[in-house]
Order: sequence, then C-alpha cells, then structure tokens
Amino acid sequence: MKEIRIHGRGGQGVVTAAELVAMAAFYDGKEAQAFPNFGVERSGAPIQSYARIDNKKIITREQVNNPDILIIQDDSLISDKSIFDGCDKNTITIINTSDSDKIDKKYLPGKKNYYSNATEIALDIIGKNIVNTVILGAFAKNTKLVSLDSLKKAIKEKFKEKGESIITKNIKAVTQAFNSNN
Repeated sequence: MKEIRIHGRGGQGVVTAAELVAMAAFYDGKEAQAFPNFGVERSGAPIQSYARIDNKKIITREQVNNPDILIIQDDSLISDKSIFDGCDKNTITIINTSDSDKIDKKYLPGKKNYYSNATEIALDIIGKNIVNTVILGAFAKNTKLVSLDSLKKAIKEKFKEKGESIITKNIKAVTQAFNSNN
C-alpha cells in the first residue's frame, strides 16, 4: 500500500487533490481512498488530506502518519518542520515551488525530491493560484502510481458540473506539469 499526505492551505484544493488521486487510481484498476483532516481551518490556514492506493482492499481508515509520498502545495509550509513528521529517507517529496534552490534540502527527509512550478502553470492556464490539479501532474510523472490518462478522466468527472472550460484548463495544466522537467 502506498500512503500519500498532501499539505497546503485552505482554499488551495488540498481535499480535492486527494480525491483526484483516489479517483485516478480507481480508474487505473486499483483500490483507493481519500479523506481530509478537518478542524477549524479557514482560508489560508495550513491543512492536510490523505490518500491511499493499493492493489488489494484497503481496510485502515486512520490518518497517514508515515507517508510514502508527501505533496506540498505551498512551499512556505516547509518552514514548519512538523509537516515532515513520520517521513523517512524513502519518502518521496513533491513540492510546488518557483525556485527549488531556495528550498533548504537538509530539511527534506527523503532522497527523492521533485519540484513543480505549479503556481506559474496554474496562473498561466487556469488564471488562479489553485495548484491542486497541477501538482498532480508531477505526482503522476514521478511516482507512476496513477496514469496521466486516469488523472484526466478523474478531472473530467470531478469538475463536470463546473463546465467544459474549467475541465479543459485543468487538463491542460496537469498535462503541462506532467511533461515539464521536474
């Protein structure tokens, strides 16, 4: 089983990102689950959500304390070292940042760290700094846990009520992140 923990800020689509991971895994024929960690969050406050992917039934429902993959949607959260709690040298980290050189690598727990300028892609294509779908392109590329095609299918399903324009923009953004050098 692969466990994923997603960190971001309220309003960045952290919960939706976990849901899209689970949906894409399901479309790839895997078992999956996604759930948020809610409290009294407000827009801009740090929040987290979780996803699990496996080839067999997932029974556990607890929070992800020891993630195999850590997705950080806002690089300003790295200053709070508690986001790395439970991570080890095998944890894959995917960080949204415009400048990977400004990330102090000594604080990153794992040996596999990937960077995506998801904010720039989101602003350019979607027109808003909502990076949840965008950073999942880097997730799909670097972990191979879900396919890009299944991620696109999940976006179509999740955003069907938001209209074709939103779907098209998100698919273009996730594809660009997948194809970028990160």
